[in-house]
Amino acid sequence: MSKTERSTSGRFPEVRLQLKIWHPDCWTLQVTDQVSAGLVADGVYEVDSKVKTHLIAYGDRIEEIDELVEVVRDSPLTESVAVMEKNYDFETRTSPPGNATRELLVTYEPNNSIHDDFVSKGFIPDEPIRVKDGYEYWTVVHDGRRMDVDSQLDEIREEKNAEIEIWRMEKPDILRGSGTQFDELSERQREIFQLARRKGYYTWPREVSVTELAQEIDLSQATVLEHLRKAEAKLLGKSW
Repeated sequence: MSKTERSTSGRFPEVRLQLKIWHPDCWTLQVTDQVSAGLVADGVYEVDSKVKTHLIAYGDRIEEIDELVEVVRDSPLTESVAVMEKNYDFETRTSPPGNATRELLVTYEPNNSIHDDFVSKGFIPDEPIRVKDGYEYWTVVHDGRRMDVDSQLDEIREEKNAEIEIWRMEKPDILRGSGTQFDELSERQREIFQLARRKGYYTWPREVSVTELAQEIDLSQATVLEHLRKAEAKLLGKSW
């Protein structure tokens, strides 16, 4: 690699990745695969040989969150779950992804976590981890070359028997410039807008139709179009 390909600090240019992840024996994946509510992991900490995770449970109705909490409590992969009293301060973080939210603190064994595997290989979480429908969605930064990123992801896949899909890989300044803009979107708007981008809805000519997008995520065309239009209105005039 030439000197011009390195960053001004002498290190390889930083990259930012959006990942879709599945790995076995993970309680967050198992519980969200059983219920309609989702989770946002805001902090993962190892304390006294246990992992404690601060999460936001979200759904369209509070009953969906109650169901998720019961499933988490019943899971043999979790040690304890506490519903916290303080309301999550979304004003200083991101828009709530659902109409109802609750804060949770869950304790579990570290061997069922994939967090340290990523961090130990230089993948640093850049946003809260989102968990929905049995998959984790990570945004991470890494200061290695593309070949290093690929080989290290392969190591994690082999070590954890994990499925890791790269949805997007860019220089941080490209995505970071739009980070706060994406924070303005709801969870559903973000999901559908990013799906549309990946599938080529915004290319010319278009590579996918609203009908095809709607079929992929099992929503009506009108609903998908409404979410896209609202997302576009929030991002209008801002760099994607």
